[in-house]
Amino acid sequence: MLSAHIYDVIIVGAGPAGLTAGIYACRGGLKVAVVEGGATGGLASTAANVENYPGVKSTDGFSLCYAMLEQCKEAGAELVFDRATEFDLEGESKRIGLASREELFAKRVILTVGAFPRKLGLEGEDRLAGRGISYCATCDGALFKGKTVAVVGGGNTALEDAFYLEKLAAKVYLIHRRDALRADAVYAERLKASGITPVWDSVVSKLVGEEKLTQIEVKNVKTNALSELLVDCVFVAIGQTPNTAGLEKLEKDSYGYIKTDEEMRTNIDGVYAAGDVRSKSLRQIVTACADGAVAASSCIKSLM
Repeated sequence: MLSAHIYDVIIVGAGPAGLTAGIYACRGGLKVAVVEGGATGGLASTAANVENYPGVKSTDGFSLCYAMLEQCKEAGAELVFDRATEFDLEGESKRIGLASREELFAKRVILTVGAFPRKLGLEGEDRLAGRGISYCATCDGALFKGKTVAVVGGGNTALEDAFYLEKLAAKVYLIHRRDALRADAVYAERLKASGITPVWDSVVSKLVGEEKLTQIEVKNVKTNALSELLVDCVFVAIGQTPNTAGLEKLEKDSYGYIKTDEEMRTNIDGVYAAGDVRSKSLRQIVTACADGAVAASSCIKSLM
């Protein structure tokens, strides 16, 4: 039998953006539900070290996100640990259908459903995540100062990561499956003048290490020749996939991220997006929190 629950705002996703939105919305006097069908904190909770969150010199992602969760609950948000499977977002009353067959209704919805990095798809990748496999150079690069690292990818993000890491690491490899970059031409010229070592026509074929990554096997896709590189970390920059299943009616950019204005409003009235799922230039914990605060503030103002 279906059951229904009515709120002022439903926040879908309990990462930093969603939890911050929950804190702000509750403090604004709204009745709030935060829906999470996976791990609380999202990708941020998997970070082994967080050293760039203002006011917190050093912590780990799980501890930081758990503190946000506790603050969100203390503010008065109802945490709904269930997966959102249906989104009826048009009209005055929004409906979120859950995997449990329960239904949530609200006047406003904030989507903080995040994005997930594309992985290498290799054995041991999940086990070594945070232990020599990273999907965020600006998050984890400082942990490998003076070390040897590799960046996988050939687009703008991969090149930006490589240039960033060159300032920190002793040596940087750039591994790309083709013999030419997909990145902008200006990056190609900058690469030639850098100290980065390109590894062309190649893919990472094996990860080596138990407690942490110690080396990688690289395969040349043209000759099938195998080689080994001793590296302390591999930064995977082969793209992200925004988690927008079921949200086809929302306007998105060419990469599939949800478009919003500065108030986090989408093209559907009463629907907001915040955090990594939103079209923007920087995806960090601090920017996700800022998005969530703005989205909640917009909701509060619109319901006054």
